[in-house]
Amino acid sequence: MKSFDEFNEMVNSAEKKQIAIDFDGVIHNSKLGFHDGTIYGSPLANTKESLQKLSKKYKLIVYTCKANPKRPLIEGKTGIELIKEWLVKHGMWEFIDHITFSKPNAVCYVDDKAVEFTSWKDCLEILSQKGLV
Repeated sequence: MKSFDEFNEMVNSAEKKQIAIDFDGVIHNSKLGFHDGTIYGSPLANTKESLQKLSKKYKLIVYTCKANPKRPLIEGKTGIELIKEWLVKHGMWEFIDHITFSKPNAVCYVDDKAVEFTSWKDCLEILSQKGLV
């Protein structure tokens, strides 16, 4: 078992070396939402080149609801298996280090639904502008 200091160093080290990237809406064009559960869309513009560039300096972790272990199998495959197949098909798997359902430690998170947090006042204003509060 790791000591607190060893664990803290491991987390801090990972955060500096990893970028977490959402799959749908950032890598994969998912215009139809969950639809039939398949990964039907195409890569968003400049995705491959961007992943390639980032992978030279960082480990890239894809985080997605599609990797949820409670998600039903689609064509006998898990979400992780479907995503990996799609990434291989589009020549991007070589840039990805891991696919996960949970939020990984990372230096930053690239997500199409994110609201950057600076303060609760600003956050609530952004959410209000989006009609969410």
